Amino acid sequence: MSKLTGKVAVVTGASKGIGAAIAKALAAEGASVVVNYASSKAGADAVVDAITQAGGKAVAVGGDVSKAAQAHALVEAAVSNFGKLDIVVNNSGVYRFGAIEEFTDEHFDNHFNVNVRGALLVTQAAMKHLPEGGSIINIGSGVSSMTPPQSVIYTATKGALDAVTGVLAKELGPRKIRVNSLNPGIVETEGTHTGNIIGSDLDTFLVSQTPLGRIGHVEDIAPVAVFLASDDARWVTGETIVVSGGLR
Repeated sequence: MSKLTGKVAVVTGASKGIGAAIAKALAAEGASVVVNYASSKAGADAVVDAITQAGGKAVAVGGDVSKAAQAHALVEAAVSNFGKLDIVVNNSGVYRFGAIEEFTDEHFDNHFNVNVRGALLVTQAAMKHLPEGGSIINIGSGVSSMTPPQSVIYTATKGALDAVTGVLAKELGPRKIRVNSLNPGIVETEGTHTGNIIGSDLDTFLVSQTPLGRIGHVEDIAPVAVFLASDDARWVTGETIVVSGGLR
C-alpha cells in the first residue's frame, strides 16, 4: 500500500513549480489532491491531467489564499470533492528582490498577505476538518537562515512562517496534528527562470557555495513533503527542514 492511500491533501499554489511537484508526488503515493491556483487555471488543469493520467485523483480549485472567503472555499472544496481533509501544504508564495531603498507599502503588503496571511487563513479554515494524525507543511525558504542581501521583505515573510510553524506545532500538538516547515534552497522553476536567476552570476555563486554542487530541482523537494505528510514522520513536528544541497 502506498504511504498516503486514503488521504486527502490541499496544496496551495500548485499550478507550477514546487507546488505542482508536491501535488503530483502526494497523488503518486495515493492521496487525493486539491490543486489550488490563483491565476493559472491552465497550469492547474495540466497538473490534474498528469495526476489522473497516472491513475491518481485530483481536482483544480481556484482561489486567492490571502482572502479569507476564498481560503475557506478552497478547504471546503476538498471536503465536498473527497469527503475529508488530512494534509495541508501551504506553498503559495510571491517573491521580488530589491534593496531596502526600494521598499514600498505595496511590496510589503503583497508579500505578507500571500506568504504569511494566506498560510494562516488556509490553516485556520482547515482546523475543523483535520483529524488526529493530520499534517500541515509550510513551504518556507532557505533565505530565512541565509538572509541574503536585497531580500529583506521576502526573507521577513519566510522567517515569520518559520515562527508560525513553531507556534502551531505547540498549539496543535495536543490534537495530534503535526506542523513542519520545508525550506528549499535555490530551485530551478518557472519562477527562477522568469526572474532571470537561472544562468545568472547569482546562480553560479550559489552553486559554488552548495556542497552537493548543483542547483535544486522540484523533484528534490517533493519527496520530503511526502515524508512529512506520511506516517513515517509521525514523531516529527515543529521542525524546519532545509532542503538545499547543504547551502547555508
